Amino acid sequence: MTKDVIALTRDMPDPLSVLAGLLAGGPDKLAGTTADDAVVQLCDEEGRPLVSVEAPVFVRVAGEAERLLGAEAPPVPFWWTEARATTGVEEAEALAGAFAARVASLTGGTVWPARAAGSLSVVEGGGAGSGGVSAVPAPAAAQPAVDVLTDKVAVVIQDRPVVAMTAWLSDAFRAAAAAGLGLQIVTPAASGLSPAVRSSLSGWPSRWVVQDERDGYFDGLSGAVLRWQDGMFAAVEAEEGEQPEDAAYRGDGDGSALDPGDAGDVGDAAFGGGPRGRVAASYREVEPIADRQLALSFRAVHAADDRLVLGGALEALWRELTGVPPAGWGTAEPANTPWSPRQLTDLARDRAPAPTWLVIVGGADRPALATVRVSRTTGGVEEDVTLTLGYGPDEEPPLDALPRAAEVLATRHGLQSMLVQQRMAARDLTVRPRFEGPGVPLGFVLGAEEVRRMPGDRARRTPLSEPPVQLGPAARPALYYPLPGDPSDLSAWRDFERLMRHLKGA
Repeated sequence: MTKDVIALTRDMPDPLSVLAGLLAGGPDKLAGTTADDAVVQLCDEEGRPLVSVEAPVFVRVAGEAERLLGAEAPPVPFWWTEARATTGVEEAEALAGAFAARVASLTGGTVWPARAAGSLSVVEGGGAGSGGVSAVPAPAAAQPAVDVLTDKVAVVIQDRPVVAMTAWLSDAFRAAAAAGLGLQIVTPAASGLSPAVRSSLSGWPSRWVVQDERDGYFDGLSGAVLRWQDGMFAAVEAEEGEQPEDAAYRGDGDGSALDPGDAGDVGDAAFGGGPRGRVAASYREVEPIADRQLALSFRAVHAADDRLVLGGALEALWRELTGVPPAGWGTAEPANTPWSPRQLTDLARDRAPAPTWLVIVGGADRPALATVRVSRTTGGVEEDVTLTLGYGPDEEPPLDALPRAAEVLATRHGLQSMLVQQRMAARDLTVRPRFEGPGVPLGFVLGAEEVRRMPGDRARRTPLSEPPVQLGPAARPALYYPLPGDPSDLSAWRDFERLMRHLKGA
């Protein structure tokens, strides 16, 4: 399995430190070093990449190493430098460990995983470096995160506590999408997914493939037993009497904001789709959990002008629910930059008209993570946001604050629509390869402009038992539709679908 080795250092690994790290593998010659945002690869005599090294990331957000690696890091700010060893090459992991250990020793820091630092003495003994290894810049089109490429999928093999949306993995997602391919991530059973990665695996044939002692491989989100067939991991057909994959539904608790036009997709959002197949025994072994997650998915639309500052809606919601602003943001994980709506806006403006994807994280006291997609559309500038917060068994989600939070978004931040869900899932937000109940809707919010466009009293007179709550001024109100949100009662999805069909006029 491919191994990632990470140097967490106090000082920046300058070109000389990186060069010393590369030489720690004992290469006979060195053909080049990296420039900004480039990838350097150690290759064997035949040009096959053994180790890919990414440019160091300057992390100024506390807690990211603990969240993603379960490891301590130097106090912020610190530098995060990843080396990725290639699958199936015996000396590659030792080379990656040698690189990270040498960089950490020169710039003051630690290596994750700690055992990888021991690779230094092995490589220095001569074995791995005797093959005529050279360092070459990776071609611009190269995807060092991809281990197997077919005409259907790109396969990425990861062995880390939490598979995060790193810059490498983000590049792999973009490259696969551009080529019309799915992305399949293979991990051991002990690994989990960051919510940012989970939300990007919604389109078949993209999958989370979990290695399993009993069934070989299974889908970590649906439980379907998988086999490598026809150039990708695909579900094994269920035999007579076996539980099919689509019966082992799993709620997302994330995804793009829903509006009345999405009513027909509520079933797919609540109950994961895909082919009918056998469900792995390991996945069916449900572990009782008392933790809960609160997930809010919303869309805000703004006029495109020079005075626009993005991120205000998310910050307002974050403050209403936690009492503090977000801690940091970035275009990949780890989130490396302290929270700044102005800097976020500048980045999105520089990238326009192309969309911008962002991840935003909270502090250690309250697990919270949001993904944001900023798009330029004919209606202006749209922010599609999903915020997820985690709560332990002795903590109560701030449900009473939801109407007030919705009113702030509706009256000050161009809210178009918002869906609020609650589910029984881990407080730390990590997605594990086992069955978890689906999210249950607590409420839906329709923005003032959407209410205005509804004919007659359609927005106010609904088939729900409770009337909507008016938000904002009576002359131009938004509406909050409360729903019974007991995580053990899925009937709230039926109420939600009835509401959506009513608002569409179906």
